[in-house]
Amino acid sequence: MFADLLDLVLPRPCAGCGRPGSVLCPGCRLLLRAAPVGRVRPDPCPPGLPPVHALAPYDGELRQLLLAHKERGLLGLSGPLGTALAAVVAGLVAGPVLLCPVPSARSAVRQRGYDHAHRLAVSAARELRRQGRQAGVARLLRPDRVVADQSGLSSTERAANLAGGMRAVPTPDPARVVVVDDLVTTGATLVEAARALRQEGHEALGAAVLAATRRRKSPGRGSPLHPARDEG
Repeated sequence: MFADLLDLVLPRPCAGCGRPGSVLCPGCRLLLRAAPVGRVRPDPCPPGLPPVHALAPYDGELRQLLLAHKERGLLGLSGPLGTALAAVVAGLVAGPVLLCPVPSARSAVRQRGYDHAHRLAVSAARELRRQGRQAGVARLLRPDRVVADQSGLSSTERAANLAGGMRAVPTPDPARVVVVDDLVTTGATLVEAARALRQEGHEALGAAVLAATRRRKSPGRGSPLHPARDEG
């Protein structure tokens, strides 16, 4: 409510498109309410990647919204982004669901003051419960070592960089979870998350993300990300 009053006195540009008026304009709000594109996969698809569903490609207004939430601390976007993520989860699995966010590096959490993926998971679970589904959040994954910056790395380099980079928390009863994150690029992070969970007896039913990167083909630098097609 305070944010709404502040917008009346000091109108802010939309975090997605830059139009003045509020941090999330009606057009960008509608973008987040659009039907998810469904299952996507990187090309090449890394071994061990669980089924991945996304809301939309990582470009335009959605890209700006995710950057604003993750890097600029516009935490008011956690609600609408989480609601959009809930729609992705709903298209991936039915029935009760336990969301497991991909952990941010400890240094990134200290610098930002929050874990963006966890905030999205909490918001998505809240929206799913509002819709009448049993939903919770389990922080089963932890960073296990420092990894290099992923920017500019090929799919092969990302996989090598992340291998063994996470560990899962053991629990008395193995969990069946949906891994959630804001973005999928090569799929290496989600492969590592699924591996770490499996090592402790948990199961990743799939992964739900808000955006999927369209990568340009270049020698040794990966390929575009495509909607998944059934192959028989």
